[in-house]
Amino acid sequence: MTQIIKGGNLPLSGEPMRVAVVRRSGGAEAPKVDAAALLVDADGRARGRGDLVFYNQPEHAGSAVRLLGEAQGEEGVVADWLEIDPGRIEDSVERVVVAASCDGGTFGEVEDLYVRAVSATTGAQLALYAVEDATTETAILLGEFYRRNGGWKFRAVGQGYDSGLPALATDFGFSASEDEADDEVEGEDEQVPEVVPEAPVAAPAPVPAPALVVVDKADVPVPYSGAPIAAPLPRLNALPAEFGPEFPYFEYQGEGKEDVETGLTLPRGFIAVDVVKKGSGYLDIVTLTIRKRRWRQVVRSRMDDLRGVGVLHHDGQSPLRLRIETRGRWMIRLRPVSTLRAFDGPVEGYGPDVLAYTGDETGVRFRFEGDEDKKGYFGVAAHRKGGHWEYRFSRRDRGRGKGDLPRGPRLLVVEADGAWSMEPRAGGGGGFWSRSGS
Repeated sequence: MTQIIKGGNLPLSGEPMRVAVVRRSGGAEAPKVDAAALLVDADGRARGRGDLVFYNQPEHAGSAVRLLGEAQGEEGVVADWLEIDPGRIEDSVERVVVAASCDGGTFGEVEDLYVRAVSATTGAQLALYAVEDATTETAILLGEFYRRNGGWKFRAVGQGYDSGLPALATDFGFSASEDEADDEVEGEDEQVPEVVPEAPVAAPAPVPAPALVVVDKADVPVPYSGAPIAAPLPRLNALPAEFGPEFPYFEYQGEGKEDVETGLTLPRGFIAVDVVKKGSGYLDIVTLTIRKRRWRQVVRSRMDDLRGVGVLHHDGQSPLRLRIETRGRWMIRLRPVSTLRAFDGPVEGYGPDVLAYTGDETGVRFRFEGDEDKKGYFGVAAHRKGGHWEYRFSRRDRGRGKGDLPRGPRLLVVEADGAWSMEPRAGGGGGFWSRSGS
């Protein structure tokens, strides 16, 4: 049985998971609920500012925990989805705490609140905990995923806070005041955080999934990882619709060199491509012509245990064909560019990535940590509607630099052989705890 009560716990397999903070919306006057996650060490403390994943910082540096966005279901059901991949969590992290904050009211006013974890591979339910005793809380610790005897377990917690998300984070040793300085001291002796341990490869046999998975309280929209995925995630950026089509996710898995005949003829535009590759060796993905000749580059990398994002431009006429060249097992997933991360503030990554930029002309500060030998390449190209692109800035070997971006909308294609970070040089609005866009 996967539904547990407060204080209960369940064993987990350690597979990648999707975790939903679910509630029923009471209309425009209902409190606004936001999901969050904290990564904490053996002492129950967050190691730094980057260990909080929430609306203003939607991804952990190593991509082990990501905030995917909000999905709407029938009868007012709303779900904020997180993605948690235990295989990518650093050894120094003992627990991942799933929490939620409430703006414009208290959790006592939120209907049918519960947290639900499902397998990212099969969509099967792993755990469900319904909160039934909330009153005046404006933040709540829903549950936690924790290490136990070499594996992982989930515990239903249900601990509330009357002072919002900052108070909850402070309880875990997190300190980030509104006026905290953002700039770091430059220098070669700077300590670089450890990021991205071994990247897992999805199971070899994808299982079809329904658009909605039925639980005892309501039908919850599930951003399922299958082939194809029936319900795409909500738009996560402000790219115009003509940049790329909306479509269900499609996932393909294989080993070694392979030509993938997708059978898809989607409308003209950009398509995002998630890539997971197990083991060492070079990876190269290109589109193919009808005669199976190499056409356009999608992503390439020499990184071990790669987990990254590439992009392709589809002509909207012939069926999409891809060639994957590598050693070992791999998985690729096609998804709309509307689900890419937005570059509207500081972002961090590890390896190749693609970001959506819709702002004005701006300067950019970046930092590149390189590979294990502190070497490698980092570069950013800006793609316009129609597939036209130009390189904007780059660097070889670790270090800092500056560049500039033209006015959006653009897709920013990042080539990187290790950890990197970027942020706009123009001033932003609001402090760390201020919810942007609300």
